[in-house]
Amino acid sequence: MYRAILPDGDMECAEYEHGDYGVDIFTEDEEFIAFIPYANLVALINEEVQLGDEPSIAD
Repeated sequence: MYRAILPDGDMECAEYEHGDYGVDIFTEDEEFIAFIPYANLVALINEEVQLGDEPSIAD
């Protein structure tokens, strides 16, 4: 599952597609939920990623 973080809240989705002007998000059944313009998208995170105890820095 993914979570689209917006300035005034967030939305959960199963899949997403990048477009020229924003992201389309979808349910597990591939039903369209919403179009989110990049200007309104704070972050798109994968909730299934396991984070360790220590922060890391990419090389």
